[in-house]
Amino acid sequence: MNGSDAKGAGKCPVMHGGNTLASTSVTSWWPKTLNLDILHQHDTKPNPMGAGYSYRQAVKSLDFEAIKKDVHALMTDSQDWWPADWGHYGGLMIRMAWHSAGSYRIADGRGGGGTGNMRFAPLNSWPDNASLDKAKRLLWPIKKKYGNKISWADLMILAGTVAYESMGLKTFGFAFGREDIWHPEKDVYWGAEKEWLAPSDSRYADVGKPDTMENPLAAVQMGLIYVNPQGVNGVPDPLKTAAQVRETFARMAMNDEETVALTAGGHTVGKAHGNGDAALIGPEPEAADVTEQGLGWANPQKTGKGRYALTSGIEGAWTTHPTRWDNGYFHLLLNYEWELTKSPAGAWQWKPINIKEEDKPVDVEDPSIRLDPMMTDADMAMKVDPIYRKISERFAADQAYFSEVFARAWFKLTHRDMGPKVRYIGPFAPKEDLIWQDPVPAGSTSYDVAAVKAKIEASGLSIADMVATAWDSARTYRGSDMRGGANGARIRLAPQKDWVGNEPARLQKVLAVLEPIAKAAGASVADVIVLAGNVGIEKAAKAAGFDVTVPFAPGRGDATAEQTDGHSFAPLEPIHDGFRNWLKQDYAPAAEELLLDRAQLMGLTAPEMTALVGGMRVLGANYGGSKDGVLTSRVGALSTDFFANITDMANTWHKVDKGYEIRDRKTGAVKWTASRVDLVFGSNSILRAYAEVYAQDDNAKKFVDDFVAAWVKVMNADRFDLQA
Repeated sequence: MNGSDAKGAGKCPVMHGGNTLASTSVTSWWPKTLNLDILHQHDTKPNPMGAGYSYRQAVKSLDFEAIKKDVHALMTDSQDWWPADWGHYGGLMIRMAWHSAGSYRIADGRGGGGTGNMRFAPLNSWPDNASLDKAKRLLWPIKKKYGNKISWADLMILAGTVAYESMGLKTFGFAFGREDIWHPEKDVYWGAEKEWLAPSDSRYADVGKPDTMENPLAAVQMGLIYVNPQGVNGVPDPLKTAAQVRETFARMAMNDEETVALTAGGHTVGKAHGNGDAALIGPEPEAADVTEQGLGWANPQKTGKGRYALTSGIEGAWTTHPTRWDNGYFHLLLNYEWELTKSPAGAWQWKPINIKEEDKPVDVEDPSIRLDPMMTDADMAMKVDPIYRKISERFAADQAYFSEVFARAWFKLTHRDMGPKVRYIGPFAPKEDLIWQDPVPAGSTSYDVAAVKAKIEASGLSIADMVATAWDSARTYRGSDMRGGANGARIRLAPQKDWVGNEPARLQKVLAVLEPIAKAAGASVADVIVLAGNVGIEKAAKAAGFDVTVPFAPGRGDATAEQTDGHSFAPLEPIHDGFRNWLKQDYAPAAEELLLDRAQLMGLTAPEMTALVGGMRVLGANYGGSKDGVLTSRVGALSTDFFANITDMANTWHKVDKGYEIRDRKTGAVKWTASRVDLVFGSNSILRAYAEVYAQDDNAKKFVDDFVAAWVKVMNADRFDLQA
């Protein structure tokens, strides 16, 4: 045979796509199946660095001054293959850092520049990130030189920060410590649209009311970092754009002053590129031919670079001196009137009326040519919105104040998803404690842990109360931005003490017992809350026939109200918790999908999630003491009963008005009630496989050990002082 057959000449004998084609996936055949891929995001197999490598250790040996010097030199080392505008790459590097960090959103802490995710789809091919592939390639010689001691995530943000310094800004600082991922993130929902830059209406209940944008999204359209620079859905109207800017930046954790500072500071330098026909631009990196070698947006028009570059479609610089940190943005914006026009690429933008020749920026290639500056609709929002204008006028009158506010806002933008200051590495990290870093004072490690445990055990608190309180304290942790967790014991402070999901009345009853114990021992309340959970688990394990000691590391501190930005903690409020079988209300996503989302944010694998759910059920730790899913007659014993009974074919499973019933197959008698979260461990083929492991007669001890290990992982998730 020569590879041909009677049905098709030249048929290839090798399966095309290597089983990677989307049409062969399980979810393409059964779209309603529960997709556990989100929990495989933590899989280490794609990481080429090996188990013995720790970036956070490697970066500590980096020559920090040398790499900063090299990045600084790069700014004016213009390359023929992608020349720098005005001989300075500052604008390009700032845009790369901005767009890397600017995808962060507070609703779930996902996005941001902390993982180097811009190297992979979809971000590497978003329309808003056009030509940033060139910025990364310009940085490659530096990455190659310093190798394993610098991550792409750190290098991209460093490049933007150094760019500002090279143009005259005194920055607030920079911290190393961002660790690269090695494959596209599966855990970030960027929107349901199937088309780049589709009209934003589908993201809003009412596009005229920006606060109705779908959570957790922050950008107004698929493929944008924040707002459409041409106006709402590409229709210029600065007041309407201002409303979208305000909501989008709020979802990036920025207030009005920070928003104006970032908008102005981002546009004080560099330019937009739209000198050509956008229809002639080649495909983005993920769709480009192999000959492009990972680059995209090839431009066949004239040189396709320099003055003929085309990215956003908007054309021109915002300021007179685009490679200098100054107050030129406000000078032009506020002192001139502006009118609508279109760029050569057909994009809406604003041009100044009767501008003085000396206020015009020079051409990027020929300094003898002066061109009109431009403003986007988002820039005009800084002028026409009353609040933004007042802030702009203050910045215009006080360059030093503007510089300080911007430097701090830039640092916040580029470090918000790094977590608390204890994770910062390197000599350029600022010493000041900032409230958005969720500071926690150091806790004591010198108290008698055994004595505290004895007092807790003798306190009369139930296993369920001890376990549920410790869990509620720790479950707020989000690995996406390293916020939340048990350290700080913020569960005893507003707003957490009043969250419905924390059962305030029960919580106060437990805290009233634990706080005096902590005070008498010289321990933090944070430590004692976790210790109480451990005591409950040890008692439950003993009731199941196993003597275990749950590992514990003292040293958590207690945050104060003054160290707690209550407003910024609002997005961390739980509205569901499958581990405690609770939903605040019915939501569009199924309860089991919400469980996966929470488990992923907590950094759990599918087996860890399985062990924790089964254990929490038999411990009686359900919200409000609910009996749903408590598939055991010996509540309080850390047994495998949940798994044994969810997989037992002596049962039948039935949907009823208020949930589900598990009935005896022979008699029809109701044995237990359950939720969707409970039943999915029997219905989903993958989760059932895990459940069957723990249902086996020989795995009772394995279950206890696995539950304890997963529990400790949750309790210590925010103990960055214990991590390498």
